[in-house]
Amino acid sequence: MFENMRQAWRDAMSRASSPGEGRAVLAMMREALVEAKVGVSEVRAAIGMTRAQLEHEQTELETARRRGKMAADIHDAETVRLAERYATKHQDRIAMLERKLQAQTSELALAEQELAEMTEQFHSMASGAGLPGVGGPSPSSASSSPSESADASLDADLAGLRRAADRSAREADAERRLEELKRRMGR
Repeated sequence: MFENMRQAWRDAMSRASSPGEGRAVLAMMREALVEAKVGVSEVRAAIGMTRAQLEHEQTELETARRRGKMAADIHDAETVRLAERYATKHQDRIAMLERKLQAQTSELALAEQELAEMTEQFHSMASGAGLPGVGGPSPSSASSSPSESADASLDADLAGLRRAADRSAREADAERRLEELKRRMGR
């Protein structure tokens, strides 16, 4: 996911050769930075979903163990066998989800580090330290620096994307819960 974003960033950085291209490069960098922020948000959402799945599986494991113990207490061998089979399945899923969560957490740490580096580079470029012909206060923005206006624009774009991603995550969660409820009710 982040490889495309990294390539876009490298492309933008390599184009910073002339004053005429400076503004276009900043626009490309800005887009890449917004995409990176969205990517980090998506990884965070995925981690939240994985944690919810892990919690669900742990609950199901406890339920299977409890049912197996109750069945053993009344000497119901068939139910004990089924409970053990389901407990094993839930343990396997828990182990897989724990590995998945560990990988996602590592991916998030790397993505956040790259995002911080990209943000720093973008601010440097926007303030004129890294691009020829870019920077310095323009007549229309004498009261705020290019870096501050770029931050405000990025934050506004990111807020809109975050709202859309949050809405999608809520809808997916509601759909998952509805399916779970239907499954439990036998429909």
